[in-house]
Amino acid sequence: MWSPDAYKELDGWKIAHPRDGLARGPWWEIFDDPQLNALEARVSISNQNLAVSEAQYREARALVREARAAYFPTVTLGLGYTRSRQSTTFVTGATGGSSSGTSASTSTSTGTSGTGTSGSSGGARSDFQLGLDFSWELDVWGRIRREVESNRAAAQASAGDLEAARLSFQAELAQDYFQLRTLDAQKQLLDDTVSAFEKFLRLTQDRFGSGVASQADVVQAETQLKTTQAQAIDVGVQRAQLEHAIAILMGQAPSTFTLPAAPLAATPPAIPVGVPSELLERRPDIAAAERRVAAANAQIGVAVAAFYPTITLNASSGFESSSLAQWFTAASHFWSVGPGISQTVFDGGLRHAQTDAARAAYDATVATYRQTVLSSFQAVEDNLAALRILEEENGVQDDAVKAAQKSVNLTTDQYKAGTVSYLNVITVQTIALTDEVTAIQIRGRRVAAAVLLVQALGGGWTEAQLPSSADVTKQ
Repeated sequence: MWSPDAYKELDGWKIAHPRDGLARGPWWEIFDDPQLNALEARVSISNQNLAVSEAQYREARALVREARAAYFPTVTLGLGYTRSRQSTTFVTGATGGSSSGTSASTSTSTGTSGTGTSGSSGGARSDFQLGLDFSWELDVWGRIRREVESNRAAAQASAGDLEAARLSFQAELAQDYFQLRTLDAQKQLLDDTVSAFEKFLRLTQDRFGSGVASQADVVQAETQLKTTQAQAIDVGVQRAQLEHAIAILMGQAPSTFTLPAAPLAATPPAIPVGVPSELLERRPDIAAAERRVAAANAQIGVAVAAFYPTITLNASSGFESSSLAQWFTAASHFWSVGPGISQTVFDGGLRHAQTDAARAAYDATVATYRQTVLSSFQAVEDNLAALRILEEENGVQDDAVKAAQKSVNLTTDQYKAGTVSYLNVITVQTIALTDEVTAIQIRGRRVAAAVLLVQALGGGWTEAQLPSSADVTKQ
């Protein structure tokens, strides 16, 4: 997969050197939030969706051992006892003629006294059997080797899926956490604003009582207060939903989890980016996609091997006797051994179709791999751009907040002096509140973009952490 030399949106960012990579393991610690650290540690322990991925990885490893079992012969031990009696009328009927009834009587007498009886009358026969069967398919054309290779690569892909899922849930929790803290900051702002508006309402009421202000000023002040109170209450809906989502990510019932309110304090940390080619070794989903290409490639070999004959080696040995006393004697021993070769000569185009299907599946995994890489490049570019643009917007918005607050102070003084109406005060207060809410939201978006950038860069994971072929074969 071709990689560009650098990211387009890297202006102002530091190119990471080999030792500048993200910290291995708990990448969220770069945000320096003890509460977040405690929550993230519980994702790997209790998240049920992650438990599904972990079980699927164990299943994939078991399939590797299942495929490897075909390298070895199959040995079957059988122990049996049969008590049987042959039909005498069937034997008699074979002679034909009208004297069948007489012959039947003669045949019955012969069966009773024959050598096949064992210990009782009536022509019954006992058969004691103990046998060992041996069967081994020789992997001359590499079908079994390719099957094992495919399952090993699939198990490695499953390991990549597990780590990608872990990173996804960790990043989702971090985003939910910082969004909740953003709402806490917004709620704090609205509560402070409500307190300020209550003072303004008392001011207008006093001025109305003195005959300086009109009743319209009082109504406008009360309307503004109630509207802001409603906004503060509405924040609780989304906060509750985020709190519930965090509980689920930790594998906990929402009713048992509560996160105390605290305004957003985190700022985007310095994140080493590196060059695009390094991304191919830093994202577990890319590693998983590449391993699926290898698995599909091996399946082509399995399909091609079906065009060649199957060679097996078979053997059997054991003891069989109609007498329990003679069961394990040399005379009761039997054995057989010999190779077998079978070749399909006509299947209506089945093997050609299976090979074509395997090649098409391989092409699909190649396209999926390339798309995964391209999507990864996009995710890095998107969040680099978001962080750069939001940082610039944050600076401008802070200036807007300062200007709006200054406008509120000036207009309030003018209102107290009786030079402007209360409508002017409401207008500038509304603008100031909107600007402050926007500033808080921008800070939250910056931290969220930093989380997404860490996720896009692989969260400190490297390809070296992918289990080797030997690792996925172990029990």
